[in-house]
Amino acid sequence: MVIILFILGLLLVIKGGSWFVDAASWIAEATGIPKFIVGATIVSLATTAPEQMVSIIAVLGGSNGLGIGNAIGSVSCNLGLGLAFVVVFAPKVINVNKKDFSEKGILMFMGAVILWFLIRDTKLMPIESIILLCILIAFIAVNVKSIQLESKSAKKRVPIEKKSLTVNIIKFVLGAVCIVLGARLMVDSGTAIAKMLGVPESIIGLTLVAVGTSLPEIVTAITAVMKKESSMAVGNIIGANIIDLTMILSICSFLSGNGLTVDSSTIAVDIPVAIVLIVIMVFPTIMSGRFRKWQGVTAFGIYVGYVITLVM
Repeated sequence: MVIILFILGLLLVIKGGSWFVDAASWIAEATGIPKFIVGATIVSLATTAPEQMVSIIAVLGGSNGLGIGNAIGSVSCNLGLGLAFVVVFAPKVINVNKKDFSEKGILMFMGAVILWFLIRDTKLMPIESIILLCILIAFIAVNVKSIQLESKSAKKRVPIEKKSLTVNIIKFVLGAVCIVLGARLMVDSGTAIAKMLGVPESIIGLTLVAVGTSLPEIVTAITAVMKKESSMAVGNIIGANIIDLTMILSICSFLSGNGLTVDSSTIAVDIPVAIVLIVIMVFPTIMSGRFRKWQGVTAFGIYVGYVITLVM
């Protein structure tokens, strides 16, 4: 039965990813907004839904460490698996708009570094979360500015027909729902299968469960690459990480009342690893204006080494 559920989850994820990316691509073409921006905004908000739900539920249930650990873990997973896959397997070199990528890449870096600085006393207080929210506001502002500039350009757009609009809205929503449900089925059934095979729970928690909430971003990235929409995949992962680092953790901090308690391992290992992955993926790309294969390979190697170290 669990094998059937796993296969069902996989099919939902694949089909949902296809619908989701197709609809997002149509939105970009219909509005004239660059696919990187679409990926960094509406697609990111949709794919971070699992992280938001898991972290908020964890904090409301008193598991503060799980709330912050889930968000930080998702950032590393998105970069070490999702973006690494995009960079390595993209059919052609991924060139970036230096201005758009630099603004969002640096905001992601600032979010991680400021978060690390704020929690060095093992607490993220609600008042401190305001600083993270300022980064989120800056992220929204640069996106709004980019959209306004693009709307003034004379780029050719796809005519918006009522039928096409309805179909693509349905595909976007249904695709997102299928990805989230499929990911949940895959994680739950995969965990059951692993237990049946005698895999220790610690390894299950650090692999299947840790990757589970990042599956929407990873699935979207893989699907986007297969459909030759690499720019959207990059935007999605960058935007999702900024949301994870700023909005999700700020909400969790406010809900906790007395602040989020942070494990020493998160301060000493988890966030530094996330920062290293951000540096590898962002700054060489800003300088050259494109991603290099070595960045994806290096990021993947660091992430695998990080997971192995945690397990051991």
